[in-house]
Amino acid sequence: MKDNTSTTNLNGLLTGESAMIIAIQTDDALRQRLLALGFRVGKRIELIRKARFSGPLQVRIGTTDILLRKQEAANILIEKI
Repeated sequence: MKDNTSTTNLNGLLTGESAMIIAIQTDDALRQRLLALGFRVGKRIELIRKARFSGPLQVRIGTTDILLRKQEAANILIEKI
């Protein structure tokens, strides 16, 4: 791993930051749903915005914007790039 990267979950990204998905650690049903939406190990993901009051995160994978609950985002491990 490079010195200028760090591993965290999706909740650790700041607005406008990008990262690479390195693992999805969740139950099979949610994993299948995320895979159908384009969440794959090795894919680039960008945080567009975080809603106030523990609301959802808006993320972009490719040209698709997706809203995720914070609980779901906590199960997606990323490496900042």
